[in-house]
Amino acid sequence: MNRLANKVALITGAGRGIGAAIALAFAREGAAVVLAELDLETAQRTARDIEAACSQAGIDGARALAVQTDVTQSTSVQHAVSEAQSAFGALDVLVNNAGINVFCDPLTMSDDDWRRCFAVDLDGVWNGCRAVLPGMVERGAGSIVNIASTHAFKIIPGCFPYPVAKHGVIGLTRALGIEYAPRNVRVNAIAPGYIETQLTHDWWNSQPDPAAAHQATLDLQPMKRIGRPEEVAMTAVFLASDEAPFINASCITVDGGRSVLYHD
Repeated sequence: MNRLANKVALITGAGRGIGAAIALAFAREGAAVVLAELDLETAQRTARDIEAACSQAGIDGARALAVQTDVTQSTSVQHAVSEAQSAFGALDVLVNNAGINVFCDPLTMSDDDWRRCFAVDLDGVWNGCRAVLPGMVERGAGSIVNIASTHAFKIIPGCFPYPVAKHGVIGLTRALGIEYAPRNVRVNAIAPGYIETQLTHDWWNSQPDPAAAHQATLDLQPMKRIGRPEEVAMTAVFLASDEAPFINASCITVDGGRSVLYHD
């Protein structure tokens, strides 16, 4: 407990799934959390759940604020940062978690699908970084955690252009990490593998045989299970905390070893 005491963190896409798990983990560790989410009602519900969960765990004074945010719009992200600062003070941590899956055939993909993928998965990350970096640089301290994917370094046919955007996230992480290292601002990434979220269940349920699709996914995993959102959240807590002061411009893979395993 209290690994993030007195810190203020903004998490994009924090209404559900990995983002919600990160926000809860941060609050349990003492951070004030801002849930920057496109769906405000979902974010507000999650914020209430976080405060209730902390109270039930005997953690008094948990602070969670929901702010409607469209990460594809720089002005919207800047508004979320301003709301966070007004409510809790200067931002110590940013987690760029918001993202979407766009899987297309390259030659039949529409221009709109290409732009939609990059607007959220890469531009959205840059918009977040650009909004918080001036304050972090001025104070000489800060931690940015970008949620990438194992698609950032492994290509799966049929998933274009998602891995292209995620490769960009790793490049952005490395470039900004080096650029602002002299000012003690760390920029790192987490690359989750298969994580059990509602989107995962929705995909299984969309298949002709959901049970078979579920089992096929498990069969690919070295640990014979898929990851849990809270396992990604634990890594985010570490990177955001003072326990990782010399980790910068790096990416931590959270996939149970899946990306190491060879399949023919």
